[in-house]
Order: sequence, then structure tokens, then C-alpha cells
Amino acid sequence: MTFTVTEVDLYLAKLPLVRPFTTSSHTKDTMEHILIRVRTADGTEGWGESASPADPYYCAETTETCWHLLRDFLAPALVGRSWERAEQAGALWAKVRGNNFAKAGIEMACWDLEARARGVSVARLLGGDEARPAIESGVSLGIEPSPAALLEQVDRAVAEGYKRIKMKIGPGHDVEYVAAVRAKYPDLPVMADANSVYTLADVEIMRRLDHFGLMMIEQPLGNDDIIDHATLQKELQTPLCLDESIHSLDDCRKALDMDAGRIINIKVSRLGGLAEARRVHDLCRSRGIPVWCGGMHEFGTGRAANVAINSLPGFTLPGDVSSYHERYREDLVEPPVVAYQGMMPVPLDRPGLGHDIVPARLEAATVRHARIGGVLV
Repeated sequence: MTFTVTEVDLYLAKLPLVRPFTTSSHTKDTMEHILIRVRTADGTEGWGESASPADPYYCAETTETCWHLLRDFLAPALVGRSWERAEQAGALWAKVRGNNFAKAGIEMACWDLEARARGVSVARLLGGDEARPAIESGVSLGIEPSPAALLEQVDRAVAEGYKRIKMKIGPGHDVEYVAAVRAKYPDLPVMADANSVYTLADVEIMRRLDHFGLMMIEQPLGNDDIIDHATLQKELQTPLCLDESIHSLDDCRKALDMDAGRIINIKVSRLGGLAEARRVHDLCRSRGIPVWCGGMHEFGTGRAANVAINSLPGFTLPGDVSSYHERYREDLVEPPVVAYQGMMPVPLDRPGLGHDIVPARLEAATVRHARIGGVLV
């Protein structure tokens, strides 16, 4: 089966968050992501999502840079070119350096297109574990004004059955906050995510966190670093998890060779697509390194792709694949992406990503639309 995309539609969509979300660098109350539709001449289509932040605080990309790359480089490279497997589509824009969030969205759409044409789910196309019809879901909690306010959110997440709590930390919002959670929930799987805000000068804070029996401390040091993480890992019993530092299979290999992290956060967006995410999964599994799926507050399309990659057998830790209502009052897809008592169903028997865009909802959320190829009417 050969696929030739004849047109690509870009939709910049904006949704308000249920409540503001704060990390060590910024606070957000809305999310703007780019939805991408690819279509062939016979009307077969696939959807993807570039879930880059609107600001350059997590990574160098933004929604505006993604829009530029998608409109002016990636979509033109795809339109009119033929391929047989979605993982081959990425070769069409191999000359484009970086810009992984932009690449991930359009590559995701190609996976959805191929899977729908073949009548299978993206999870099956990726090689998901068919003996595991649901995956364990964790939840990510932002920095709260006080430990008491954080505990309110932890209480809610525990009541909903989530299997793991990730709490954002930062200077002044670290040891005391973790201590409060651990005092109330001594056996709850908890991890702390610093989003690159600390340095080796803060090793004493890391040592204090080391006493709380955390699952992991995620990305405490520089977003482009593996050397200092290797130094810090030697000082701690708690595994370090790398997120922002891992943009490719090669990054992962080098980090594991240096023992810079003992757990890897696999984010489809950060790695440039599902194909590279699967390659990183395969490497980690071959080395016995646990992985889990990180998220970027994706809308339903991107969240469905996270569920699909999370179905691979090496994902042994609960991922950031929580229900849409953790972030949004209404999502853009049906059926909704919902976890039940901490277990997220994998749509193994629904074609493509298994969740369809609702046109009226997308239209209401869209602030900009462009088409590459075809005629925009």
C-alpha cells in the first residue's frame, strides 16, 4: 500500500485549562496547539498534533516556530511524495534540523493515516502489547501556593485512582512540599519534576529529597546536560530521570552510557515523532532501563498518540496519560480520552488513533487555519 498526501491542513487551536498549571519556570491558564490533518486524493485522512508550548520556557520551540516549520518546510516536503510506511515519512524532512515538536505532529498524522487505511489501530501498527488492553495512568500536578494546597490536589488524584503522582518542584517549593506528601502518603508512588531549574550547587537539596523514597527525580539539572546529571546520579540512591536532555536515540544512548539517568521519559513530541520514540523504547528495553510516557497537556489527538506508544511492552511505569478533564472542560475528540480508576484503555480495535476530531469543536477552538496543497475554501 502506497500513500501520497495531496494536502495538509494546519489548525492553531486554543483551549482554556480547568485550573492554572505552574512549573518551575512559568504558569499557564490556556494551551495553544497545532492540529494537523493530512489527506490523500481518495479522501483518506490522518490527524496529528504539535503540542509545543506557546512560550520558549520548556524548549526552544513555540507554537509560532512550529507553524512556520510546518507551513513552509515540513508540509511542502510531504505533499506529492509517496511512502509506504509512516516511519518512512520522516525521511522526507530529514534535512530539517531540530524542530522536533513540529516534526512530531505531522509524522503522527501520517501514522494515523496509514493505520486508518489499513483498518488497524496505531497501537497495533507500532507493535503494542495486545495482552495489555489498558495502561497504568499517572497524573502531573503543578506547583501550588502551599503544601496544604498541593495535598488537596494529591487527595483528589488518589481518590480518582491514579497509580502515580508527579509533582512539579522548584526552589522554595521542593523539600517541604515533598515531605508533606510523603507524611500523608508514605507508600504512594511519587516523583518530583524540576524542569531543569537546579544546578550541582544544589546537591544538598537533592540529598534531602533522596530520603523520601521517590520513584525518581526528573530532570533536575540543565535541559541540554548529561554530564552533570551523571555526576549527580553518583551522589543519590534515587534514580534520576531524563526528559529535556533526550531529543534523539543518540542522546539516549550517550546518557545511558554515562549513567546520567536510570529512567527515561519518552515524549513523542520532544523526540520528533512516534518512530523515534519507539526506537528509544527499544534501546532502553534492551538495556533494562525503565521508561514512561511524558505529556505536554496534549489535546485528545496528541494524548491518543501517547496512549498508543505507551502500549509498547517496555513502558513499565505509569505515564502522564491522565483523563482529558484533568486539563480541559471539553476536548476536541470523541470518544473522550478517559482513565478509569487509574487505568487508561488502549483502543486496540479502533482504526487509527481511535479518537476522532469533532469538527464543530475544532472550529470553535481554531484561531488560525492554513492549507498546503489543494485549495483552501
